[in-house]
Amino acid sequence: MSAPSLTANAPLIVIDLQTGMFDGVHEPPIHDATAIAERARAVIDWARRGGRKVAFIRHDGPEGDPLAPGEPGWPVWAALGQADDEPTFAKSVRDAFSNPAFGDWVAGQGAGAVVILGAQTDFCVAATVKAAIARGLGVTVVADAHSTLDSASESAEQIIARHNGEFTVAGATLVTTKALVGD
Repeated sequence: MSAPSLTANAPLIVIDLQTGMFDGVHEPPIHDATAIAERARAVIDWARRGGRKVAFIRHDGPEGDPLAPGEPGWPVWAALGQADDEPTFAKSVRDAFSNPAFGDWVAGQGAGAVVILGAQTDFCVAATVKAAIARGLGVTVVADAHSTLDSASESAEQIIARHNGEFTVAGATLVTTKALVGD
């Protein structure tokens, strides 16, 4: 995977990289959690250096869920270093575009494209990639900066690889962190 030709102002969308995905308190951490956080931070820093906007998506689980508002697992993972001027958009379903304010924000960037990373590959990342493509946006997925948990039938690595293939078939561009950030 080589560096794509990206629209210069395509914003970075960081999906559901919340404390509960990393801390292991209620569920195991996502696959390769430490490296995912490092790669996500590298891509966030790349976006900022290039003057791209960065938005964080936060899943608001139902009452009693580890990702419910106010629960310890709910906040964006602090190690990502979210800046004060980087918005957080809440959602309670898989697709980040279910929040109209997020869709308006993306449209307001005027890029016609987005760069996506986050969790979970097979749920919120997949749904948001599909929704972005359906809206006619160009989509670049950072192939090694999204993750999930093992399922009953597949390892997280298998799920990630399968979805990377599906993202490509759907029209998304895949890029590795290294190819994107140049380090």
